[in-house]
Amino acid sequence: MLKPNYPYYLGGKAFAPNQDLVVTDKYTSEVATRVAIADVEAIDAGIQAAANSNEEMRRMPPYARQAILQHCVNRFEERFDELAMCLCIEAGKPINDARGEVTRLIDTFRIAAEESVRISGEVMNLEISPRAKGYRGMFQRVPIGPCSFISPFNFPLNLAAHKIAPALAVGCPFVLKPASRTPIGALLIGEILAETDIPSGAFSILPCSRDGADLFTTDDRLKLLSFTGSPEVGWNLKSRAGKKPVVLELGGNAACIVDHDTDLDDAVARLVIGAFYQSGQSCIGVQRILVHDSIYDKLRDKLVAATQQLVAGDPKEESTFIGPMISESEAERLGNWIKSAIDAGGQLLCGGQRQGAMLEATLLEQVPAEEPICAGEAFGPVAVLSRFHSFDQALRDVNDSVFGLQAGIFTRDLYKMQQAWDELDVGGVVIGDIPSWRVDNMPYGGVKDSGLGREGIRFAMEDMTEIRNLVIRTPNAS
Repeated sequence: MLKPNYPYYLGGKAFAPNQDLVVTDKYTSEVATRVAIADVEAIDAGIQAAANSNEEMRRMPPYARQAILQHCVNRFEERFDELAMCLCIEAGKPINDARGEVTRLIDTFRIAAEESVRISGEVMNLEISPRAKGYRGMFQRVPIGPCSFISPFNFPLNLAAHKIAPALAVGCPFVLKPASRTPIGALLIGEILAETDIPSGAFSILPCSRDGADLFTTDDRLKLLSFTGSPEVGWNLKSRAGKKPVVLELGGNAACIVDHDTDLDDAVARLVIGAFYQSGQSCIGVQRILVHDSIYDKLRDKLVAATQQLVAGDPKEESTFIGPMISESEAERLGNWIKSAIDAGGQLLCGGQRQGAMLEATLLEQVPAEEPICAGEAFGPVAVLSRFHSFDQALRDVNDSVFGLQAGIFTRDLYKMQQAWDELDVGGVVIGDIPSWRVDNMPYGGVKDSGLGREGIRFAMEDMTEIRNLVIRTPNAS
């Protein structure tokens, strides 16, 4: 269970000047714990601490950075059950999904530990013409400097880890703002980091109000901003970030194409997970399901039957698959989208009922494409089925979106796989599976309104470093 209260971490040290941030159990709505909330002065101090520690962090040898990351891996493994229950309570995440996220947290830090000693450059041949005779070159990667991180509520541990772990791997100090609804996971990472020999001041984890968080974006002492969250907020932050590079991992309404040659039982099993795992609150959750006309009826019936078998309830129970959404207001918003889709001619196949923050696993069909449930980001346990006759048209339908994060294609046709990879305007294409699949060392991110830049440890490390070139001239080269 959670402790009665938690401090924030400022310059690597725990402080509890107040208990003003109330964190609720998302299933019972009862107060679960209270957290210290940072004011503008604390945020400013955290940024200055990061700036002051920059030189020492930069000079840390790779093996020392690796040791810090490996300590975190060991402690996450020791505290596995505690971390999972924390997610279950503060995020309403079903316990099996929570365990999966802790496993990914461990993977993410383990990969970063491995990559921390692999940062390398390149020797270049500069003698590309007679004027460059006697010149050679090479480059190295150097830390970009203090980083600003803002993480979301839906993966409180692992999406914070995808910012923290690569920063530690390359030697960047950082300040992190966790989501106010789910700050405990990030604070537990901070608690474990504080056990290490990391340079004084190198990290701050500061829950704060949105109004008080402006320095995370605008302060010039920070050399990179990495934000995961809604498109509206992300693009606004980018517009105010000044000269610093910005990495945005934003929303989506991920589509999955199911072609005629698909194993239906396999596809249904995967679609249920993609659409409804952690109550659909994933930016790559399956929202649009495009099914070939020849198998549409069979797949629809199997999918409805499988969806109706899902157990909803207390996320602490082992049998629970559908837990609460993050808040009653979010469940109400999505419930209104479902009603709008039905009023516009859509057919409700199953689900659709709401009680508080609990929304039933819901399937719809025949919904007009302009409805929010199709065109927007549902971010909840809802998916919409539609038919297609032509694979070319299905690809165009997937691309007919302001988002472009990942897409899934169930097909056994090698040429269709290649076509989808070439033509889909998304950050990643997953063949034979749902777009929700992700492993933590792969490049991950989107295009269009889904963001810019890529996460995945090695790729985030590239964002957090800059290339420093070296040119050597050999006088009188023969």
